[in-house]
Amino acid sequence: MAAVDIDMPVETEPQIRNQDDLERQAEGFKEQGNAFYSKKDYSEAFNYYTKAIDASPRNASYYGNRAATLMMLCRFREALEDSQQAVRLDDCFMKGHLREGKCHLSLGNAMAASRCFQKVLELEPSNREAQQENKNATTLLEYEKMADFGFEKRDFRKVVYCMDRALALASACHRFKILKAECLALLGRYPEAQSVASDILRMDSTNADALYVRGLCLYYEDCIDKAVQFFVQALRMAPDHEKARLACRNAKALKAKKDEGNQAFKSCSYEAAYQLYTEALTIDPNNIKTNAKLYCNRATAGAKLKKLNQAIDDCTSAIKLDDTYIKAYLRRAQCYMDTEQYEEAVRDYEKVYQTEKTSDHKHLLKTAQMELKKSKRKDYYKVLGVGKNATEDEIKKAYRKRALMHHPDRHSAATPEVQKEEEKKFKEVGEAFTVLSDPKKKIRYDNGHDLEDDGCFDGGDFDANNIFRAFFGGHGGGFSFDSSPDNGPGNFFFQFG
Repeated sequence: MAAVDIDMPVETEPQIRNQDDLERQAEGFKEQGNAFYSKKDYSEAFNYYTKAIDASPRNASYYGNRAATLMMLCRFREALEDSQQAVRLDDCFMKGHLREGKCHLSLGNAMAASRCFQKVLELEPSNREAQQENKNATTLLEYEKMADFGFEKRDFRKVVYCMDRALALASACHRFKILKAECLALLGRYPEAQSVASDILRMDSTNADALYVRGLCLYYEDCIDKAVQFFVQALRMAPDHEKARLACRNAKALKAKKDEGNQAFKSCSYEAAYQLYTEALTIDPNNIKTNAKLYCNRATAGAKLKKLNQAIDDCTSAIKLDDTYIKAYLRRAQCYMDTEQYEEAVRDYEKVYQTEKTSDHKHLLKTAQMELKKSKRKDYYKVLGVGKNATEDEIKKAYRKRALMHHPDRHSAATPEVQKEEEKKFKEVGEAFTVLSDPKKKIRYDNGHDLEDDGCFDGGDFDANNIFRAFFGGHGGGFSFDSSPDNGPGNFFFQFG
């Protein structure tokens, strides 16, 4: 008899028992996970919740528990995925919606967070936690709007303030951290900005925004070559990163123009250097440190071109941008010296010496102080109208001219005020000649000594009339004198022969 195929009965009961076993096993893993969670051993809790999910992947509460554990580990993106899977499995799972909302909030997505909290409130209108978190989401949106407005108005301090408040609610939001870091860089707070960017790069080395901020800090600290490397890397990660592209272009243009100006200066083409530095200053007004150097460089070129007042203004601009820039203070002080503004020069050299107590800076300060002291005395060179390097013959010629010009008897017909002024000038001319025609007195005067303190003009020893007579040879030289008290001011009379 031929064999006949028959349908063998399928044994389903063992499979059902196996599924029941898996669910019991999953519950056991969950309980162990709960125990570790209670002990705050979140890594072990995560492991056991994962085992529970592997044993029973359709149980919403397991995903919810693992989401809670991941949140405690600050792994919010993974927690978000678990909480979303939980509510997909059970749309009425209130804790799943609440945790999803909290993840969205921590990641800075206030709109999505609000939708989740609204869902919780639909399921349980009196849920106070959802009510509070919904308010937090609304507050976060307000801070975002304020920050956007502040950035548009270039009020970077306001943006940092808003982002600090926002990050208190959304601690895992890279977008907020990047915006804060960028504004810190724009405010010149580079170490803080770099710290924020570095924290992000430690977690995500390919984050284009963080790479851009690192480059921005280096760019603003005048490390342009390194900055370009970061901008290029950011563009490699995100070719459409507009800020990185613009910053990279500016950095390259600024470096090229500055180098071109430096080369022109080294070649003694001071006018060309001056123009190139001027062009470089228009490239990026936000680059404070580089622009401070450009102003100082232009001041140096300006000084070579004898544009001393413009050079002083450029140094002042450099110092406004960077008040620690010693080179700008030194350059301005030298320009002040060259324009005989000694008080200002002393002030700048004092600032420099207080910062860097070197022998060179001490010498510069003492020189400026000496020139200031000399400037407060009568300038005998100016009185005679000669330069400080005038020869003996030039001094004599100048005295002859000025003495005759201001002699009191030449102005005997003038008003009393004019006579008094001319007599004063005549005396000053005599003083100047007495000092500058005497080699020893001239040396002491040139070295800054106060000749009045030295007793050179004590009492009645100095008489401008005696100097005049001695110079013009008494009654000779075409002049006649009369010391009668009835004759005009100066107690003598002379007439041109």
